[in-house]
Amino acid sequence: MKKKVVLAFSGGLDTSFCSIYLSQDRGLEVHSVIVNTGGFSEDELKEIEKRAYALGVTSHAVVDETESYYKNCIKYLVFGNVLKNASYPLSVSAERVSQATAIAHYVKKIGAGYVAHGSTGAGNDQVRFDMIFNILIPEVEIITPIRDLKLSREAEIEYLKNHGVEYSAEKAKYSINKGLWGTSVGGKETLTSNEYLPEEAWPTQVSESNSIKVELLFEEGELCGIDGMKMSPVQAIQKLQNMAQPYGIGRDIHIGDTIIGIKGRVGFEAAAPVIIIKAHHTLEKHTLTKWQLSWKESLASFYGNWLHEGQFHDPVMRNIEAFLADTQKTVSGKVFLELHPYRFQILGIESEHDLMSNKFGSYGEMNNTWSGEDVKGFSKIFGNQVMIWHKVNASAALRQGEQEVNNE
Repeated sequence: MKKKVVLAFSGGLDTSFCSIYLSQDRGLEVHSVIVNTGGFSEDELKEIEKRAYALGVTSHAVVDETESYYKNCIKYLVFGNVLKNASYPLSVSAERVSQATAIAHYVKKIGAGYVAHGSTGAGNDQVRFDMIFNILIPEVEIITPIRDLKLSREAEIEYLKNHGVEYSAEKAKYSINKGLWGTSVGGKETLTSNEYLPEEAWPTQVSESNSIKVELLFEEGELCGIDGMKMSPVQAIQKLQNMAQPYGIGRDIHIGDTIIGIKGRVGFEAAAPVIIIKAHHTLEKHTLTKWQLSWKESLASFYGNWLHEGQFHDPVMRNIEAFLADTQKTVSGKVFLELHPYRFQILGIESEHDLMSNKFGSYGEMNNTWSGEDVKGFSKIFGNQVMIWHKVNASAALRQGEQEVNNE
């Protein structure tokens, strides 16, 4: 009997090649599975299923991880205001962790002896998928045809053609990956250091020119309302994305260090993630103490980097998540912003937890809880040790100078 292989399937060039290769060249029973992390419509999923069966798979399944993806991952990226290299909201890396985990669970469910993915040997995904499979299903053999055969896109297209499957070279020109937390775009321009993606490469074209004001409602760090309408965080992310993406907000090219040690570039459009993180951070600056903000920044930076490298299942991640969640108890209120073509502006916040309350004084204007004499005494004490250091070392420097003169 043929042995079962679960193929992480998207319907693109690489996984189309894998479908035929695993079945016809390796003699395996192919069970394709697509993990939806919020990037596919029902019609798109039906088209992908149709394509999978046309490629000869034994079965095809859709695993919807959108809510789980938000609950177990995106929520903490918001709590931590995670933007890798101060720009990239981890659109793909966070998604891959969720997808690899779901696929590992599906492998267990159907009792497959093999698992396959279409990663090349040049990027981060190969490490993320392999590592998570090795952690969760170490007894299952991993097959990576594109990486192992060192195939070019042209060779894959030719292979499919020889097996009666037409695949447009123009369609393969740009690699686009869409999910709840943003869309990535890769093409010949991102393989260079000096070229920018052309307008037609972006999945969402700029069509809005009139500025609009938006009100975001956060409850304990989670976005749960837009313009006075309450909704789930997932619905809020999707709604904000639909509102802001046509302005061209959140477009950028990320340049970063890959897991395998080389530099890499990827284009992305992530209007909702970028706006949410900026709005959330602004609300936090009003509602958290300076040391809460300081420790959050430090731990969130580690959390984002470790997640980017696929280490989601390290127990330290649960420890950091517990800390991040605990800091959000007072991060509730409204954030007001304005959308413009290619940019947005945070106007301000409103919260009952606002530490800028004028009950205790107004910065640079008036204080209500201390006197000028209090500040004089505090300033002396606060700088006392540094004053002592300067006096002690100034005296030591003077004695050393006198000694040098005497020696001469």
